[in-house]
Amino acid sequence: MKGLRTVVIGAVIACAAVVAPTAVVPPAVAVPATAAVRSDAAVEASWSALPVPAAAPPANVSDLAARGPGEAWATGTEQAADGPRPLLHRWDGKAWSRDTTFPGTDAPGRLGRVQFVGKETWIFRTRDGAGEILRRSAGGWSTVPLPQTLWTYQDFTAVPGAAWVVGEDSTGLKVLRYDGATWTTQPTPDGVLFLMGITARTADDAWAWADTTNGTTVLHWDGTAWRDAKVPLPSNSNVHTILLEPHGRMTIGGSQYTDGVGRTYLMAWNGHAWRTTYPPLGDTHTAAMVRGPDRALWLPVRSDRAFQSKYARVDGRRVTFSYGPERTNAIDVKPRALASTGAGLLSFGTVEIYGSKPNLMSERWGDRP
Repeated sequence: MKGLRTVVIGAVIACAAVVAPTAVVPPAVAVPATAAVRSDAAVEASWSALPVPAAAPPANVSDLAARGPGEAWATGTEQAADGPRPLLHRWDGKAWSRDTTFPGTDAPGRLGRVQFVGKETWIFRTRDGAGEILRRSAGGWSTVPLPQTLWTYQDFTAVPGAAWVVGEDSTGLKVLRYDGATWTTQPTPDGVLFLMGITARTADDAWAWADTTNGTTVLHWDGTAWRDAKVPLPSNSNVHTILLEPHGRMTIGGSQYTDGVGRTYLMAWNGHAWRTTYPPLGDTHTAAMVRGPDRALWLPVRSDRAFQSKYARVDGRRVTFSYGPERTNAIDVKPRALASTGAGLLSFGTVEIYGSKPNLMSERWGDRP
């Protein structure tokens, strides 16, 4: 069973498809007049390359999160003789630098999702199979170990007053919740097989997407229990991500499959009802989707140019595309994560230059350092 679940999880994470060439705008991004933020600078904005300290290839990217224009963190792994080593890079508003001050920086392991909890930065880490939370405060780094070791760690999220880690051990699904002092194991509704992801707005308002005996389901934690949120997902679909937006709004991104062919769907909750759309994105994986400073949705897509990255901008029913800068001798440019930084966007990913293994890359759209 463990092997089957691992295959299923890997297939979901790996899914991506060629994007339909709708309204391609290289290199500038067309911003419609209906956008919440509009200026001549926004209309003329384009992507530019940012230097990133090199890692030992092949490098991989896990997550990117920004607190604002002057602080962002990117996590991942680099390759060492004894296996993957954790990678952590910090953006200070002007440049990327590598951080090697956290405990266990030279030990085999991985860094995962980044969360901002008050003035602290929390990062999920695995080391020797065990999970822990790295916490960075004004006093430096500290760690919060998990109460038990899991076979797999699907996801992590944290807010003031609570943190969750979801995964599996020999007995099945585990949902671990941390209240700042102690860990508890939370039950889930009957029929839930495992959780693919989790996110939270507050300690009493968390959301997860789960594989169940009846297909994909969205769950909600209301401070008392996890319950089926009764979200009317498209039939034969999965969920890649849930964006929790201000004023109770939220956006869900995923893929629907018909006769073995997938297409991207987006579901938006306006506080009263769900609205489902199918933008012309093919079967794009939406895990890296973010709300941009122009209030449109942005996400990296599979590029039709080996030497340039490609991004989609979704504003209602309108979809436009933009390309990153040309990279000499690049054969695969892959932005893996996006983050909104004030009036701009940051991307972080990998680039493979002909004759080499993938290494780190970053690109910027909008405001300048």
